[in-house]
Amino acid sequence: MTPAPGVPASPTVPDVFEPAKLGPLTLRNRIVKAATFEGVTPDALVTDALIDYHVKPAAGGIGMTTVAYCAVAPEGRTDRHQIWMRPEAVPGLRRLTDAVHAEGAAVSAQIGHAGPVANAKSNGLPALAPGKLFSPISMKSSKPATAEDIARVTEAHANAARTAVEAGFDAVEIHLGHNYFASAFLSPKLNKRKDEYGGSLENRAKVARGVCRAVRDAVGDRIAVTAKLNMSDGVPGGIDLAESLQTAKWLEEDGGLDALELTAGSSLLNPMYLFRGDAPIPEFAANFPQPTRLGIRLVGKKFLIAYPYQEAFLLEFARQFRAELSLPLILLGGITNRETMDLAMREGFEFVAMGRAILREPDLINRIAADESRQAVKSLCIHCNRCMPTIYSGTRCVVIDPEPPTVV
Repeated sequence: MTPAPGVPASPTVPDVFEPAKLGPLTLRNRIVKAATFEGVTPDALVTDALIDYHVKPAAGGIGMTTVAYCAVAPEGRTDRHQIWMRPEAVPGLRRLTDAVHAEGAAVSAQIGHAGPVANAKSNGLPALAPGKLFSPISMKSSKPATAEDIARVTEAHANAARTAVEAGFDAVEIHLGHNYFASAFLSPKLNKRKDEYGGSLENRAKVARGVCRAVRDAVGDRIAVTAKLNMSDGVPGGIDLAESLQTAKWLEEDGGLDALELTAGSSLLNPMYLFRGDAPIPEFAANFPQPTRLGIRLVGKKFLIAYPYQEAFLLEFARQFRAELSLPLILLGGITNRETMDLAMREGFEFVAMGRAILREPDLINRIAADESRQAVKSLCIHCNRCMPTIYSGTRCVVIDPEPPTVV
């Protein structure tokens, strides 16, 4: 998608650098640092390295940064090193939110349950899914979630949101994407249940809708509530655009969300569908012991599929949501420069979310804001995606920072 250059065409189109309302919040601009697992929480608690990770883009001009991944339950982590929302985590989280606020930015906690994407071996607890699914990472099968499990996970989201309020967060982002717990229930490929949570889309959407309602009931209007929703899983038989749009309409009607961030891809089946660009298979393989390492090298191209990069690569899907929803929308995917930001504003999106470009240059937003030509500053990110495997050692751009950070 080639963005049109220059100034927004109409005075009614918002300036991406003007303050904007997000539920009860007012952000200093319309640019969000997307959630990307930071890989610097070895004890599932906040570290100085995690704080530094979010202070840098806050000082660099971002409107709001998103802490990922704040699991709602210990078995809901993709590995045991991820933070899960509990009383012991609050003091560190408060240090983090205070530090981000000192730089003038807001901060959101991405809350969710990894479901079948959770690493049962690492967590020492069974992964939960709509049914029995095999994970090549943990070499274990997931446990089919009972109605009691679903109720517990739903309440855990509400409790995690309450913890976020206590820790000073301005918002929570509910993870409904990438075939995590709620997303796995939405997927007709993964959800073969015959009970009230399977079959029709209305049944498969009950988990996602229930979680969003529980979170809103828990926090009221004390903080903003957003959600990340798959537009497409990128796999045959998975969530498709039509079903995702209907789910989004129900979420809008339910009234629990202040905005929806639109995403794509499956961490379980097709992770690179969201991360367009190169597929760093050798770098991924190096993080795993044998025989998993050899397996990734041999069949990695079938799982880590390289998709060509282009600016605003999710826009074609996302504009169909914009046409049918009044809910504020956050455009994600290939947002790296002012031209693409202005395009998103002209297309009717209220916010944009950035990931890899900010990892490469935490001060990119300040530099774009200072560029009066609106075209001179270009992201230095080359979309090699070698940042992705660094989630196991400290997420970073290896082009400029090849060594892992010191975690204290």
